[in-house]
Amino acid sequence: MEKTSPKVVVVVPTYNERTNLPILVDLLTDLHVPNLHVLVVDDNSPDGTGQVADRLATETSGMVGVLHRTEKNGLGRAYVAGMTRALEEEADVVIQMDADLSHPASVVPLMVEKLFADDAAVVIGSRYVEGGSLATEWPWHRKALSAWANFYVNAILRLHVKDATAGFKAWRADSLKAIDLPSIRSNGYSFQVEMNYRTVGRGLRIVEVPIRFEERVNGESKLGLRVQIESAIAPWKLLFGRRNS
Repeated sequence: MEKTSPKVVVVVPTYNERTNLPILVDLLTDLHVPNLHVLVVDDNSPDGTGQVADRLATETSGMVGVLHRTEKNGLGRAYVAGMTRALEEEADVVIQMDADLSHPASVVPLMVEKLFADDAAVVIGSRYVEGGSLATEWPWHRKALSAWANFYVNAILRLHVKDATAGFKAWRADSLKAIDLPSIRSNGYSFQVEMNYRTVGRGLRIVEVPIRFEERVNGESKLGLRVQIESAIAPWKLLFGRRNS
């Protein structure tokens, strides 16, 4: 391990997550991971999530930071902004995590441990490796769509990643720099695919650990038709020349 206690920054994009965000911060705090920080990237949520994040920042004496953005222009843009800020603040590890409580906070210590022990560029919290699972509340057609999306992406891009569309990841800071994070073009869920594509293309190692992916506790899913269409087109754009080599 490069440091006794690497600086770990969990980047959490939010839009109308005022109920879930305090719960997530409590779950992360209870892990007692040394030098762990949370960076909330709020896209001017009309429900006041940004104000809730500011309150949490005060209450946690700086463990929580807040990046306020003035518009909602996609998950990918929010992640790039938050991860760039984390790197500027000298994070050693940057974790992507949803605010809707679908990603199990309890797996974070294992992800950080595997990142260094297995000399990985990124560790993915995976629904599709042995031991991983999907929420039982998901209807069959949603499970089928998720499984098909992973098959589709791997068939086109040959990533050899079981959960290529996963959004729960722990990155080494050096890996994010190596894949040229600021130049990532994709948005929505296809952002995850392009990040993996860049990683594999540079010969960096991806490790997957099993998680149980839960249904969001409060609020509504943001997986709309536009996002699904963009995600379907993205692998072909990457394959046919829209790569950053």
